[in-house]
Amino acid sequence: MLDFLPEPMRDPTVLAIPFFVTMMLLEIFAAVRSERGAGMASGGIDPDGVDPAAPHSVGAYEGRDARASIYMGLVSIGTSAVWKFLALFVYVALFAYVAPWQLPANQWYTWAIGFVVLDFLFYWDHRISHRVRLVWATHQAHHSSEYFNFATALRQKWNNSMAMVMFAPLVVLGVPPAVVFAVYSLNLIYQFWIHTEHIGTMWKPFEFVMNTPSHHRVHHGSDAEYLDRNYGGVFIIWDRMFSSFQKEVQRPRYGLTKPVDTYNIWKLQTFEYAAIGHDVRRAPTLRAKLGYIFGPPGWTPEPGTVPAPADKASQSA
Repeated sequence: MLDFLPEPMRDPTVLAIPFFVTMMLLEIFAAVRSERGAGMASGGIDPDGVDPAAPHSVGAYEGRDARASIYMGLVSIGTSAVWKFLALFVYVALFAYVAPWQLPANQWYTWAIGFVVLDFLFYWDHRISHRVRLVWATHQAHHSSEYFNFATALRQKWNNSMAMVMFAPLVVLGVPPAVVFAVYSLNLIYQFWIHTEHIGTMWKPFEFVMNTPSHHRVHHGSDAEYLDRNYGGVFIIWDRMFSSFQKEVQRPRYGLTKPVDTYNIWKLQTFEYAAIGHDVRRAPTLRAKLGYIFGPPGWTPEPGTVPAPADKASQSA
């Protein structure tokens, strides 16, 4: 199916598309059944009399929101291939000329090392994505949905450049580029199933080590106690080790702290870049300009030193 692509770029996530579609259909069916019992519309639309500011019902879908997520996911397949193609040249050079040894791609331990170490690097890539505004601009679209379902899992960023940089140490450790790209795809496939409200807490030993829907619901919450927590991809143990773990204590309110309020996928992907540009242009000092770019989302200079920042969805959620 993917024979026309160079071997390192053959993406298992493409082969997983039938699985993604099947799981979404099952979740939509479950949502329709639960909403029908509550007298709600099948699209996850709140009935008359329900506070529109209240959290959506568990597992709900909204047609425009789901379509935006799916379209962003489809575009991300192409953009991801471009970033991988660019990274491939660097990875091959590092593997050939820098790596002190070259692990065999046909051995199980190479894949085990690659899978675990990549997830460790993913944790730090993900954490940086929430703490450096320029990188947050690439990631915030994934958090822009106020729904939490399998469609939200497909709402992927189009700029994977930071991930390609963060995963380069794996190649330096001697993991073949093809294995790096493959385990990255497997990492993303694992994360698909944790985007659901239909699974509660799981077996405690599993919850202690692995990322689960309960842990990832916290990560997508915009509640103050949930912000910037649970960065893990496959293993939640990294969050426990580096003090970023938060247990789910109440149902989160999903989305950005300042919603973008659009279903236009281009605006969803570029809104924060535009907000950064606006703030940088208004900043009177170099320090303020750099702060708006490389500071954490929501960073502002000392009160009274510069004009107020643009109204933006810049706080990580």
